[in-house]
Amino acid sequence: MIKHCLRITVLLLAIEVEAQDNNRLTLEQAYDLARQNYPLIKQKDLVRQTATLTIENLNKGFLPQFTVSGQATVQSDVTRVGVNIPGIKFDVPGKDQYKVQAELSQMLFDGGNITAQKSVQTANELVEDQKAEVELYKVKDRINQLYLGILLVDEQVKQVDYVKSDIQLGVKRVEAQVKNGTAFRSSQLTLEAELLKNDQRVIELKANRKSLVDVLSLFINRQLPENVQLEQPVIPATLVKESVVRPELKLYSYQNELLKEQNQLISAKNRPRTSLFVQGGYGRPALNMLNNNFDWFYVAGVRFNWGLGNFYTSKKERELLQVNQRMVNIQQELFMLTTNTQLKQQEAEVNKLSQLIQSDQQIIGIRAQVKEAANAQLANGVITANDFLKEVNAEDQAKQTLITHQLQLLMAQVNARTITGNQ
Repeated sequence: MIKHCLRITVLLLAIEVEAQDNNRLTLEQAYDLARQNYPLIKQKDLVRQTATLTIENLNKGFLPQFTVSGQATVQSDVTRVGVNIPGIKFDVPGKDQYKVQAELSQMLFDGGNITAQKSVQTANELVEDQKAEVELYKVKDRINQLYLGILLVDEQVKQVDYVKSDIQLGVKRVEAQVKNGTAFRSSQLTLEAELLKNDQRVIELKANRKSLVDVLSLFINRQLPENVQLEQPVIPATLVKESVVRPELKLYSYQNELLKEQNQLISAKNRPRTSLFVQGGYGRPALNMLNNNFDWFYVAGVRFNWGLGNFYTSKKERELLQVNQRMVNIQQELFMLTTNTQLKQQEAEVNKLSQLIQSDQQIIGIRAQVKEAANAQLANGVITANDFLKEVNAEDQAKQTLITHQLQLLMAQVNARTITGNQ
């Protein structure tokens, strides 16, 4: 009985921990889940499979090669022996000839062609895989917008709750004044109407939050509850000192390596090849052209091939690779120019928002003092409910501006890290 109770307790604790984990999410977790569930991730597996199969096929080029061929021909003339030797007769070969043969060959040296092709395929795999990484990295921008959008809504809901507390306090005070006959009922109704307006703001904000959470759930392929708690990203103090480590830089590096391997392949194609071979067959005539009967035959030896036709195109092929390499370098320079420009913009945005936040805090401090004075004046019947609401809304607007600037600052910092590739 005790063991059974312990098992139930452990199970309940596990369920509670899992529920707590499901109710909390960090930006890094959102990145990881979005990456795992984004359809493009499947392309990386296909790239690896394609490269593996291609290399396996290339390796078979070192295996013995077996071919079978045959032919039947009719020719206008045949070789004849024009010398008459008494007692010896030379048969004249038939003009119709037949041959079926098989050949077994083993590559000894292919000029490094197969090895070069394998290197090209491996380099191409890295390029295609990195292209998928570049596209996957772009998902982070969308996750940033959704995640920080939810954080902004959460802060706005908190601010509405603060405003409602101020208005509810005003309602209680005016209600007491109405009972004492020192204030009109209309003042109380004005405050209650403003309270309902703030309730409407909460409804709109929560609906907006739900839509953002639903879209984020689709990206990470996990059904998030409406009340999921998102943790604020922690931005390191050395933000502006971080170097650029974007996946695009790896892509440019891999593309240059691919071009180098393709250059090696051009050299390999221009080298001679040697192989062992053995041929065996049956035909008429066989190797003895003067024997007009069907017979077996075989030939064995070493074969040497050197295709010189590639020398005609090698120079232009190398020039084309050089052009492609310059294009890759230009793309990298353009990417770094764009990235550094974006970083400068984000740095300026961070500095601007930091100054605005300091100003917002000073404004809020002043607005809070004015509101407290208005609160006391409302309690003493010196000002009307509308005057009180004016000051409450002014403080609320100042706090809403601060919240917006704080989230904009966080967004600029996160964007800067995403631009550098460190987020």
